[in-house]
Amino acid sequence: MYGALAQNTGLLSAVRSGMEQIRNVDCAVCVPFPYLSQAQQELSGSHVKWGAQDVHQMEKGAYTGEVSAAMLRDFGCSYVIVGHSERRAYYNETSHLVAEKFLAAQQAGIMPILCVGETLEQRESGITESVVAGQLDALIQLGGVQVLRNAVVAYEPVWAIGTGKTATAAQAQAVHAFIRQRVASHDSQIAAELCILYGGSVKANNAAELFAMSDIDGGLIGGAALVADDFLAICRAGART
Repeated sequence: MYGALAQNTGLLSAVRSGMEQIRNVDCAVCVPFPYLSQAQQELSGSHVKWGAQDVHQMEKGAYTGEVSAAMLRDFGCSYVIVGHSERRAYYNETSHLVAEKFLAAQQAGIMPILCVGETLEQRESGITESVVAGQLDALIQLGGVQVLRNAVVAYEPVWAIGTGKTATAAQAQAVHAFIRQRVASHDSQIAAELCILYGGSVKANNAAELFAMSDIDGGLIGGAALVADDFLAICRAGART
């Protein structure tokens, strides 16, 4: 929950300009709902797409304060994040609810970014794969594995978000490989083509090592995305992979 109109203008302008010099990388910014119009105005016609940080699972109805996928589409959103660890933790979003949001976005023509990941307690208990499998399986059971054909999965170890801690490249790769294998058990082609991002304190100084891993296809960037130079450095690291 960061941003302000004046601050956003400089950030979006710098990202737009910087991305003109970076090739072979897909880039999108997902902004809070009040700034979707600004993102649309600042980024239209550029190499940078935009999206939202959440969406409601229903198409319409008496859900005061909520935002539907159709509303996001009105602002030209290409992406929406669903199931971010903070939504799961602070708003008690279940994997089933996250799956419903995922499908609502996809049905509206918006590419969902499904977040999965474990807490520190779960990692230390040795159940990382079980947790991630459950989060993935909830979607596959509701929509079928084919819904991952036009989607993105982001692995975000909760213990490495906003803490300054980062999973080692090997730790991140191991979970990414597990995610791909889990999907491959249903459909190997979808698994091979699935874009899996890493989202745990990615910074300019660790991005290249992370992105060099065989199953890490990019990053879901948090705090570093608030500084244009840092964000663009991460994008350049992705372009070199």
